[in-house]
Amino acid sequence: MLKIALSPIFAHPLPEGHRFPMEKYSLLPEQLLFEGTVSESNFFLPELPAEELILTTHQESYLTRLKNLELSKAEIRAIGFPLSNPLIEREICIAGGSVQAACFAKNFGIGMNVAGGTHHAFYNRGEGFCILNDLAITANYLLNFKLAQKVLIVDLDVHQGNGTASLFRDNSSVFTFSMHGEKNYPHRKERSDLDIGLADGTDDATYMGVLDLHLKRIMDLEQPDFILYQSGVDVLSTDLLGRLSLTLAGVHARDRLVLTIAKTQGVPIMCCMGGGYSERLRDIVDAHAQVFRLAQDLFF
Repeated sequence: MLKIALSPIFAHPLPEGHRFPMEKYSLLPEQLLFEGTVSESNFFLPELPAEELILTTHQESYLTRLKNLELSKAEIRAIGFPLSNPLIEREICIAGGSVQAACFAKNFGIGMNVAGGTHHAFYNRGEGFCILNDLAITANYLLNFKLAQKVLIVDLDVHQGNGTASLFRDNSSVFTFSMHGEKNYPHRKERSDLDIGLADGTDDATYMGVLDLHLKRIMDLEQPDFILYQSGVDVLSTDLLGRLSLTLAGVHARDRLVLTIAKTQGVPIMCCMGGGYSERLRDIVDAHAQVFRLAQDLFF
């Protein structure tokens, strides 16, 4: 059965004009239920994980300062969210949701998180709407509990996964693959194991040709036994921050390729959602919903 971690509801509204669409985390499950892609039994509420889980990846003093709301104004500005205790608890819970979804993937081939993909969070700081790095926390969990020996992180958000790249720079058990807008945020990029920078305006055909070539080559050379997939939809042409020119069909083809490779090669995959900043919420939800439909079609 497909199991999907729900995002904890964040009840405190962000400042007016803020570009991060928190509504998508409640609208996406509603859409999937409405259309019959899933039922209530497919969803689970993540448990709040033990602090030790977070400390496999993040600095203890950083976590303490987060919990005590002691970050400096500059640190808060880099994250982009006004900090609050409910927000920090939500981020910790989301990380736990990705770990739990990965455990379900070990049993069912795939597990998913409605939230997550917080790839800009570093060991001791956050950036770009990311406070804790759920991808890295999940990879470390899989390795520490010997649920995987080689983890591949496929990051197809339009922004480079700089925090993830930094966290695994010296870890040969995790291969980081980021395919992103070359001239987009972050302007100072870290070095992933493989970075593919795309020109502004990249279309469906060009994108898919590059992804198909490199992802298949990585699978052949690295032979991962677990995949973590950051499936951000800010690659859409409608995205306010993306600068690429993918259509909804292009995003569907991208997700199908990644999930099909995982399925046909028998590699468990955990999918988390990443970014999406189109002006219309419907465009964001429609694009995100596709990967859940594909999961049901391909795996169950």
